[in-house]
Amino acid sequence: MAISVFDLFKIGIGPSSSHTVGPMRAAATFAQALREQGLLEQVSRVEVRLYGSLSATGVGHATDRATLLGLMGEWPDQIDPQRIEPLITQLQDSQVLQLDGRHAVPFDCSRDLLLLDESLPYHPNAMTLEASSASGSLLQQTYYSVGGGFIVEAAQIGASGDSSEQVKLPYDFDSAAELLALCKQHQLRVSQLMMANELAWRPEAEVRSGLLKLWAAMRECVDNGLRNEGILPGGLKVKRRAAKLHRSLQELGKPNVIGSTLSAMEWVNLFALAVNEENAAGGRMVTAPTNGAAGIIPAVLHYYMKFNPDACDNDVVDFLLSAAAVGILCKKNASISGAEVGCQGEVGSACSMAAAGLAEVLGATPMQLENAAEIALEHNLGLTCDPVGGLVQVPCIERNAIAAVKAINAVQMALRGDGEHFISLDRVIRTMRDTGADMHANYKETSRGGLAVAFVEC
Repeated sequence: MAISVFDLFKIGIGPSSSHTVGPMRAAATFAQALREQGLLEQVSRVEVRLYGSLSATGVGHATDRATLLGLMGEWPDQIDPQRIEPLITQLQDSQVLQLDGRHAVPFDCSRDLLLLDESLPYHPNAMTLEASSASGSLLQQTYYSVGGGFIVEAAQIGASGDSSEQVKLPYDFDSAAELLALCKQHQLRVSQLMMANELAWRPEAEVRSGLLKLWAAMRECVDNGLRNEGILPGGLKVKRRAAKLHRSLQELGKPNVIGSTLSAMEWVNLFALAVNEENAAGGRMVTAPTNGAAGIIPAVLHYYMKFNPDACDNDVVDFLLSAAAVGILCKKNASISGAEVGCQGEVGSACSMAAAGLAEVLGATPMQLENAAEIALEHNLGLTCDPVGGLVQVPCIERNAIAAVKAINAVQMALRGDGEHFISLDRVIRTMRDTGADMHANYKETSRGGLAVAFVEC
């Protein structure tokens, strides 16, 4: 399967790519299918069935609200976050769903939105949508939200002919070893190879403008996080910290003074906290490659852009392209879904991607870049996904800040070497996959184990 940088980085809303963005896209796709098949006006009832992790932590991750918004014809990359609450309140008060934004259907959440304590075989994140008329079922579809906002229809599983598979890339790779061999053979940097592959989908000018649009959305998310204060929604009463930390850093003057709170690492923490607090509040942000890990790549990129006076837009492009190369490997050979392999698949993948991006813009060779990505992912192996209360807040917000710093340290270590190292990135990715397979379901985004249970016991 050919994967584009724009598959891994998508503008959406919080708090979760797999539990919010994916379900909204699935529901909007379902509503669109009803319209395109001429069935919309016949619908008199819609039923939503959520399975597995979507059921277990769906309410805390806003899966229920996202699905309803999608059925209303809203898309995660287009909806204004300020419109979400009024739309949901209107539906709850009237018990009428405006299907595809144009056809009124009675909808009682207690009856028509079911949280089921069972899982479907293909993936833990599963949902079935069914539209019926007075005479029976009109359309039923099962969707899997497989991480990072990606959705798969049940009918597509095992089928050939997907448009992404038909794209022929000039430098296709399925492993880091193949990526390094291609870079060596053609004397290309990783970002150059990735740009050549992206041209199979769109012109270079469009690639660059699209990546800079993502960067603008990342910056806007950070700015919003630095401005907004108060308590995050959900009931845990977690206080936002980014705005207060930002004020304290600004008051202290010149950053980067050794031995004081002016270290660059505090700014890295700040950027990551800002993004993930916005994500937890349901704000606009960029999946990178997921929402739960969305603060890591922006934090590291902000770190580079802030502390390098020579940084420019070309660096943003090269950073994101190189990060995507590692994200592609993680998605192809393991998973970026916390419900499938735990948080190692989300935070671990994002940390590795951020390390690759930073290594590229700091002038690393492809071998040094692979080494940096390997170090970053290796030291996230076994990381569980155990959100307290099913909310993407504790430990998720701080975990992004820690991983962002870890990514920078991985690059520093790799740049001190020549790229030779003991364990390859490919082996680490396979280990992540195998560790995820062995991991108990309680530690894979179900909030039935780990810190989620420890908090309740306290």
